[in-house]
Amino acid sequence: MNLSLAHSLLDLAFPRACAGCRGRAGDEFHYICWDCLAAIRLVSPPFCLLCGDPGQGDLPEKYFCAACIRQKPFFDCARSAAAYAGLARDLILDFKYHGATWLAPDLGRIMFACLSAYFNAANIDCVTCVPLHRTRARERTYNQAWLLAREVAARLGREALDCLARARATESQTHLTSAARADNVRGKFAARKGPGFLKGRRVLLVDDVMTTGATVNECARVLKESGAQEVLVLTLARG
Repeated sequence: MNLSLAHSLLDLAFPRACAGCRGRAGDEFHYICWDCLAAIRLVSPPFCLLCGDPGQGDLPEKYFCAACIRQKPFFDCARSAAAYAGLARDLILDFKYHGATWLAPDLGRIMFACLSAYFNAANIDCVTCVPLHRTRARERTYNQAWLLAREVAARLGREALDCLARARATESQTHLTSAARADNVRGKFAARKGPGFLKGRRVLLVDDVMTTGATVNECARVLKESGAQEVLVLTLARG
């Protein structure tokens, strides 16, 4: 049976509800209607050309933020699809903490649109993600960043690689300052394979939310030490 026909028949018996408004879901996105999709605030210029942090006030379209000028990150470029607010925040919280893994294809589609807008897909060799510590992974039963990485990799036509491990557990970053976040994750990640296994490869690093960038920056450092030629960062939201 044709897959789209099968989905249409299932919709007749079990109508899909939008994860945002609980109304009828759209056809392009499985669980987000067009009205709710339009309500998600996308990250758009002006933002830092390097880390993608949105700027405030009257800024030129091309500029570097003070943090990146002060200390250049290990990653080569970072972009985020949406602001971590409103519906985007609600969807991420459900996806991350409440088992709403069925949102992965829709969230992956939003991320891929961001990738297509700001990165050259031809220059990406493989996709990986920020890992969870094994204790947290057992509690949650899945890594939301890995699910997003697989969705993006499938749309990109590249392989998703489990490159990194969280060597030691870290405390929650939520209430930490920027400097404390960097200290909290320093030395906490390790490569799953020996030195040089990523030699010359251009890696896309995926996570759900980027705030100060401390976590993805430390992951990028480890990926560069493993031989990665370039590390691009793509997150669903920017906090």
